[in-house]
Amino acid sequence: MPTLATLSGLEILDSRGRPTVRAVCTLRSGASAAASVPSGASTGSAEALELRDGDPRRYRGKGCLTAAAHLADPISAALAGQEFDSQAAFDAALLALDGTEDKHRLGANALLAASLAFARACALERGQPLHAAFAGMLPAGADGFALPRPMINLFSGGKHAGGQVAIQDVLIVPLADTMPDVLAQAAEVYQCAAELIAERFAMRLLRADEGGLAPPVASAEALLSLAVEAVERAGAAPGRDIALAVDVASTHFHAGGLYHLDGARLTSEAMAALLVRWAQRYALVSIEDGLAEEDWAGWQALRAQLPAGVLALGDDLLCTNPRRIRQALALQAADALLLKVNQIGTLTEAAESARLAREAGWRVVVSARSGETEDDWLADLAVGWRGDYIKIGSITQSERLAKYNRLLEIAAETGWPLRRIGQG
Repeated sequence: MPTLATLSGLEILDSRGRPTVRAVCTLRSGASAAASVPSGASTGSAEALELRDGDPRRYRGKGCLTAAAHLADPISAALAGQEFDSQAAFDAALLALDGTEDKHRLGANALLAASLAFARACALERGQPLHAAFAGMLPAGADGFALPRPMINLFSGGKHAGGQVAIQDVLIVPLADTMPDVLAQAAEVYQCAAELIAERFAMRLLRADEGGLAPPVASAEALLSLAVEAVERAGAAPGRDIALAVDVASTHFHAGGLYHLDGARLTSEAMAALLVRWAQRYALVSIEDGLAEEDWAGWQALRAQLPAGVLALGDDLLCTNPRRIRQALALQAADALLLKVNQIGTLTEAAESARLAREAGWRVVVSARSGETEDDWLADLAVGWRGDYIKIGSITQSERLAKYNRLLEIAAETGWPLRRIGQG
């Protein structure tokens, strides 16, 4: 059984230049591994708490020195020398040390860094690829292994960009048969989109947090129309060669019971009707956070009205939290989980969320955050946990490309096919 020797932490910077936490875990066998955790800008109210220092003189209060220090003390001080027979046992010890529901004592950023570094060190000790170690945390699927299909940011607004439109992202989902072909398709559409906005808006290349382009369009629907143009300019057929998806992030423009979108004030019913029209007009395969995180009745209505095959994907609604997933299941308010491990705090808790979603027949989209690092563990997680999709960001910026490149490595090493849309 793996025996923990030491854990240590370091404050590092994420892709937005904001602090985050890196952990190093060393086992008694000598196996040692590091892991870095991401941070989100568009966050749900039910997410586990990232511990920040709060000193306004340093990183405007966003420092993580305290969370990083917690890796050595109290975490390593309490757990060093102990044997753990599973990832679940290690994570249970972390949660007992913190002792709070939202992880505010030690910080979800410290706990997740420890959880990931331990998993990677154990995989190294066993001589396993990291995705194989992750696969052992969930029941084996009946369909065998397939690689998750990327959902790739093309255009961004909302909190990921300058708020030029309220919705957060328009994404492309290339339907090619191999990972290299998917990424080649995405790169061509991205370049075509960059050319279009240069011609139409005479603007230089401006990228949002996750690498998406941020053109100054007049409305959310104009962003969808521009995505269709970019796909066609790339010589592809929308809906046949490349599908579209949208991250609405509607909680951020919901106030006073209304959705404030493109100069209109929409009721929940009107917002759901608009999203259904978008799904039909633009052949969407997924609508993420179409309604606000506490608009449960709106989610129920949207889920019931969406065309077959269009996912009602919950991010802020669910926060990778088993309690909220169970509520959504009872209300039939969604049929897909956006899985962000740092929303809940440890690998074991996130695995429980993935298990609940799978048992309900939901799709699972494994997602990065807007503030990422060049660590590539997310690619292994999406493969090991049999994600239907992986949502990393755009086809640019090193913190995104590190994960796409890891997917290319896994594809080459395993020969596994890409998961097809609609395949369980």
